[in-house]
Amino acid sequence: MEAASLQDCDAILDTRSPAEFAEDHIPGAISCPVLDNEERARVGTMYKQASPFDAKKLGAALVARNIARHIEVLFMEKDRNWRPLVYCWRGGKRSGAMGHILREVGWDARTLEGGYKAYRRYVVDALSALPQKFTFKVIHGVTGSGKSRLLRSLHAAGAQALDLEDLAAHRGSVLGTLPQRPQPSQKMFESLLLKSLIAMDFSREIYVEGESRKIGQLQIPDALIERMRASECLLLDTGAETRIALLLDEYRHFFAEPAALGVQLDCLVGLHGREKVDAWKALVAAGEWQTLVARLLEDHYDAAYRRSAAQNFPRLAQARTLPLNSAEQSAFDLLASGITTNFGRITPPSRLRP
Repeated sequence: MEAASLQDCDAILDTRSPAEFAEDHIPGAISCPVLDNEERARVGTMYKQASPFDAKKLGAALVARNIARHIEVLFMEKDRNWRPLVYCWRGGKRSGAMGHILREVGWDARTLEGGYKAYRRYVVDALSALPQKFTFKVIHGVTGSGKSRLLRSLHAAGAQALDLEDLAAHRGSVLGTLPQRPQPSQKMFESLLLKSLIAMDFSREIYVEGESRKIGQLQIPDALIERMRASECLLLDTGAETRIALLLDEYRHFFAEPAALGVQLDCLVGLHGREKVDAWKALVAAGEWQTLVARLLEDHYDAAYRRSAAQNFPRLAQARTLPLNSAEQSAFDLLASGITTNFGRITPPSRLRP
């Protein structure tokens, strides 16, 4: 199982059930189940409780029917030079059946030896070793300082940027959930992360945001977070008004659903007590959004950042400072341009600001 085996093909076909595919799959793979969720359970139950022979007969009929449908719907327009790679859970009967029929048609269909289990071992092993090959520059700053936006501007300026929060579909805070974007499973997050890393040039530096070990419900692999914590840091120093403006834009989906915001704020009762949380919720009810954001920054976010960032990133004390005093996109683009030209617009190192 190597990265090259996933690239030397025209399509990757996942023959596992939709439920297995939803939990994790090779990025870019097409879901082509030879047994759907109900069919797989039905055949498995018959195999264990009744007769393996009868289960195989039923399974063969279902598999043949489903493969026929995939050929009719998905593959009928493919020419004879099409080269798919097919996999299932262990590289056994499901991918074997699909691969056999596709080869009988005349396509150069290969099956992935070891199937998804081999792929998953590859992901785990690669994420344990690959981070050591990279040089990271870790962007820090208190909540609302615009770290994610700076990463996007750096990417647009031609730099290598690893946006962990985008991969995790979460902004990394108690209000970090994204509308219409549920977090992927831990395994899917790691698959997406590996896909991003293997596309990087390890001879060039990679910009990444300073994160805690967890982003929402997902955990950053140990080798990556340890490499990040040992890396050079850059400190984004953003004015208070700019921070509030940026957060008002990021949290705007909560304004239409104040009840959902209240539920999230209730998660902080253990840290700040019911009285303070109720005061924040009163600001929500009154629509005092700017005041709410300012209070959250002062009472919760900034204190939490001071506690964790300097402790987890020992090189933060020597970080170069990146001044930012505007929420306009042009300000981020200008700063990114300065960073990518030998830090031409960056002030000398300074102490960590609250």
